[in-house]
Amino acid sequence: MSTSISADPSVARRGTVEVEAWATPAAHAPLEPLRIPRREPGPRDVSIEILYCGVCHSDIHQVRDEWGGSLFPLVPGHEIAGRVIDAGGDVRRFKPGDAVGVGCFVDSCRECEACLAGEEQYCARGVTPTYNGRERDGKTPTYGGYSAQITVNEDYVLRIPESLALDGAAPLLCAGITTYSPLRHFGVKAGDEVAIVGLGGLGHMGVKLARALGARVTVLSHSPRKRDDALRLGADDFLVTGPAASFEKNASRFDFILDTVSAAHDYNAYLNLLRRDRTMVLVGLPDPTPLSAGALIGGRRRLSGSAIGGIRETQEMLDFCAEHGVVSDIEVIPIQKINEAYERTLASDVRYRFVIDNRSLDDAGSENR
Repeated sequence: MSTSISADPSVARRGTVEVEAWATPAAHAPLEPLRIPRREPGPRDVSIEILYCGVCHSDIHQVRDEWGGSLFPLVPGHEIAGRVIDAGGDVRRFKPGDAVGVGCFVDSCRECEACLAGEEQYCARGVTPTYNGRERDGKTPTYGGYSAQITVNEDYVLRIPESLALDGAAPLLCAGITTYSPLRHFGVKAGDEVAIVGLGGLGHMGVKLARALGARVTVLSHSPRKRDDALRLGADDFLVTGPAASFEKNASRFDFILDTVSAAHDYNAYLNLLRRDRTMVLVGLPDPTPLSAGALIGGRRRLSGSAIGGIRETQEMLDFCAEHGVVSDIEVIPIQKINEAYERTLASDVRYRFVIDNRSLDDAGSENR
């Protein structure tokens, strides 16, 4: 049997309830059952039964403290889909039974230029992350979606259209908005030639969303094995990026490049695939990569970056996905398979996102198999 780890003593304080979760007690330790505190809803809070939670690669980075500063015990998960079970007296947008989601953050300063513009992801004082962070009081830890419930201020809760399956919609709260935001911000439109670099959890959403916007989509991948999947997902073309000839033949071809790869690679080669005055956007987080000014100057090209999206834009994305029937390609697992899922993610053995069925948390004490 897996042994539960100890929660913060504040779990028993007035105004909180205990819920089942899975957490890691220290960097590189396996995830295992833990009971955590969730606050009872205040006047503007929404309490959510978490039915599904996507597994993002950033969960693995933070569980293993690869980015530094992880707070333990750590309950990951920021691709949350579920239903409202309770709402505070001043909540007007949600009621019990509503299908809702929570993404990568649960609060922000609400006062800076970015927040006032509805782009809370760039909050000047920093957002409150859904997990591995602290509430605005600077003390209370945040715990994520590998848990039975979460309580969030209604301003940071998303409505999931009923036409979207909740399991397939869960990854939209990170992978979906991470790719949708740059496509919309940089004005990708019908008929544009768009390249998606990489075909993983982010890349496959980039293909679906760019295609739904009416673009002609080409997947660029080092792996020929992904050709069939790329075409099945809606790509019009597929290029293997190993041979130098691929870059030479396709120079100045694309109107927009969305680079989803987190491994080090040569930005300069990809920039030369852009037409004049066009943009390549990074949404992956690779190690530092040399950048040649010539690759930018030669065609007045732009290299930019993008991080998730604000609440307004995330809701827009969910509505867009409902209109166009877009969800993530997923493999649903019980929470007891999460440590195995991490290893399979690192081995690229998932097409294309693991999603936890949180109903399996009822079996919290089962063998971690």
